[in-house]
Amino acid sequence: MRHGRVPFILGFLVAPVTLYTYFVLWPYVQTINLSFYQWRGFTKKRWVGLENYDRMLHADRFWQALEHHAVILVLLPLATIAFALFFAFLLNVGGKGRGGKTSGVWGSSFYRVVFFLPQVLAVPVIGVLFATVYRPNESGLINGVLLKAGLEKPIGFLIEKNLALPALIAVLVWQAVGFYVVLFSAGMANIPAEIYEAAELDGASKVSLFFRVTLPLLWDTIQTAWVYLGILAFDAFAIVSVLAQDNGGPDGATTVLGLEIYNNMQQNRYGDAATYGVALCVLSLVFAAFTLRLTRRESYEY
Repeated sequence: MRHGRVPFILGFLVAPVTLYTYFVLWPYVQTINLSFYQWRGFTKKRWVGLENYDRMLHADRFWQALEHHAVILVLLPLATIAFALFFAFLLNVGGKGRGGKTSGVWGSSFYRVVFFLPQVLAVPVIGVLFATVYRPNESGLINGVLLKAGLEKPIGFLIEKNLALPALIAVLVWQAVGFYVVLFSAGMANIPAEIYEAAELDGASKVSLFFRVTLPLLWDTIQTAWVYLGILAFDAFAIVSVLAQDNGGPDGATTVLGLEIYNNMQQNRYGDAATYGVALCVLSLVFAAFTLRLTRRESYEY
């Protein structure tokens, strides 16, 4: 093994690296190359240079999509991480076990399953579910309750321009919270119970435990969650395509870059679709690098 370590390692790496290059890296290269061409799928490719990029930068829908991504980038990670941390803290540290030991609230195992349930639902199922919840008449879950409570006019969550995007972000948060509850719960489970018990003996309240113990020791996990949620914010195509009215409407109020890629492909404008894809990839990478740099801090060992 000492003499043949390099060939041994290379033997294990050749297959996965080859597969990754062919199925992941090579499609990226093809997409970047296609963004410099005009191609309708059944015609000969025509080199246009930066024309596709110039057209994208002058398209109102592109800037609308970027504005929506900016809003989602702020609201989705903040809301999801806040809810997930709160619920995970309750499920792991919020109660008292036998002998006064730190544990989760009663029934925490059951609640974990309940919180994770949205993750196993397909996006079309979630779309149908929330289409019923947001329905702008008395048969909608929210409007039905509000109308019976005295509201005179139903609220058009998906058809009013100012409400459509927040309504979709709420669905994204609802879908994502369960996964991050489980992720943060796994992180909290690795924190020795003795740390919590020692803090409680010193008189720390639950609020102090959360901000002085849990957050610092869980920071690396939160950083990872923020990056994943940022990438989700740059996607959001599935929920938008299922729930949004009029293909990113009303009046482009819910369009995102993923939807613009789909729209261009529907119109057989594959060069333009590739251009939007390159923009989406670059923005995601820049966000991930910026977030990792901004949230870098000294790790705590325990």
